[in-house]
Amino acid sequence: MDLKDLHVFCEVVRRSGFAAASLEIGTTPAHISKRIGILEAQLGVRLFHRTTRRVVITEDGERAYQWARRILDDSNAMSEAFSSAKSEPSGQLRIATSQRLGREHVAPILSLLGTRYPRIEVWLELLDRRVDLVSENFDLDIRVGEPAQPQLIAQRMVESWRILCASPEYLARRGHPKSVAELAEHECLLYREREQPFGTWRLTGPKGPESVKVTSRFSSNHSDVVKGWSVDGKGICLLSIWDVAQPLRDGRVVRVLPTHHEPADVWAMTSTRSAGSAKVRVCVEFLKEQLARGPHALQIGARSSRPA
Repeated sequence: MDLKDLHVFCEVVRRSGFAAASLEIGTTPAHISKRIGILEAQLGVRLFHRTTRRVVITEDGERAYQWARRILDDSNAMSEAFSSAKSEPSGQLRIATSQRLGREHVAPILSLLGTRYPRIEVWLELLDRRVDLVSENFDLDIRVGEPAQPQLIAQRMVESWRILCASPEYLARRGHPKSVAELAEHECLLYREREQPFGTWRLTGPKGPESVKVTSRFSSNHSDVVKGWSVDGKGICLLSIWDVAQPLRDGRVVRVLPTHHEPADVWAMTSTRSAGSAKVRVCVEFLKEQLARGPHALQIGARSSRPA
């Protein structure tokens, strides 16, 4: 049995179709169908119900998928066990992260990683959701905010937090809120990164944790959009301090309730399957170093800007 056929089979299951799997692998749907047919003949079972519109996995296909994943995982683990003894890690890294963090920080850092380790291949997906590392076959998920999946291994990359900001023009027009509760009376620009609750801000200040339900005419799942609205005077935003570092420096926005913040550390999430991989280990170490101190580091700001 060809391991490549098992890989093709798993991609068809993950992508729910021959066409989508062919795009992922870089071949044609006809080739995918041929390899699945060969695998079905070898196993003596039908793996998929095929119609003109879609492909549906059979009960035997579900059982075969569990076996195939274990076989491929064991094969990869064997390769990693021996490659980890070498001086140069190799193989493909599949990494997921959010759009702003990925585009401006993770992507250029991975470019530097590729220069240092020329045998490592990188696949980076920028997503507005959290991924299932195992079923979607990712090695790493770089996330902002507290990890909430105990079955995964979490490593803190950078300590960070979200802060409240608004333009001087907005504050001159609407006034400065004096408490967290007063935020409910303001235009609060809503941003949700991946799985964050939408419309509820949970802040930590001198009185401890406080929460407030906020509303606005303007909301988005992209921080650049929300930041632009804040600069334009549309309302108060709650964004990572590194996300608003530049408009803070040049005065286009100022801090609101500067004694309050929301924890927003950056984490690297791995599965137990990937945790022992040499390529994953060097990638996590490199990202942690570069996000803190490299040319593409997150701009956390001076010590005076840190929350108490």
